[in-house]
Amino acid sequence: MSKTIIAEDLTITGDLSGSATTVDIAGKVTGDINAKSVDILVGGTVQGNVSAMSAQVRGSLSGTLKADDVELHSDARVEADVTAKQLESHKGARLKGKIAISGE
Repeated sequence: MSKTIIAEDLTITGDLSGSATTVDIAGKVTGDINAKSVDILVGGTVQGNVSAMSAQVRGSLSGTLKADDVELHSDARVEADVTAKQLESHKGARLKGKIAISGE
């Protein structure tokens, strides 16, 4: 499995796709992300739709989030509709949007 890191000083406009890729985002992405695993780090920002098997949010997300497993850390700021099989939210995480948890 390959890993892509979007550094703090990087801004990407456009879609990212890689079915076997892990994407760590410390910078800014404006566009859709489709990957095996997505980790929006503290200070990282995504404006777009995120689709992954696993997603962790420590930074900011605006758009939609679809993943089997979603973890919102205490620094997470999410304005998105979230669809997941499992959702874990830490104390301090903020979420504004619709939530659909299938539990499967």
